Amino acid sequence: MTTIIPSPTGPRPVPRAAETGECVFTLPLEHGPLAPATARHTARPVLEAWGLCGEQVYDVLVVVSELVTNSVVHALPPVILHLHAAADGAGSVRVQVSDGGPRPATAAAGWAAERPDGEHGRGGDIITTLADRAGTDGDADGLTDHWAALDAA
Repeated sequence: MTTIIPSPTGPRPVPRAAETGECVFTLPLEHGPLAPATARHTARPVLEAWGLCGEQVYDVLVVVSELVTNSVVHALPPVILHLHAAADGAGSVRVQVSDGGPRPATAAAGWAAERPDGEHGRGGDIITTLADRAGTDGDADGLTDHWAALDAA
């Protein structure tokens, strides 16, 4: 099942989805403070439709929230959420957030910088605790992909 939510700039294509039968979901997001909530609320019914159990859905949504937040706070637009589930229905999910790469040091810090220090700095630890693997890759489009793989429980 492939689900793509269109945007004015167009979503990035997801190769191999149709051939492999894997479940794929792509959601372009606004580069702003509402992006993490939008990503969670839009992804929840997709993950449930893919047959993930409640605990798996919760863990994936926490990772989605952290990766999207990091992209909004630390990177340039665009912000695009990609979810991939294994075709075998085993419950393995890859969460990927593509962004425009690191925000220049000279750029304004934005809304997150105004938050108290105690509200920053735990996202990476949360992701590595919940995910089996995580990483960051550059791609041919000049975007940066931040990803986490959560294996079936």
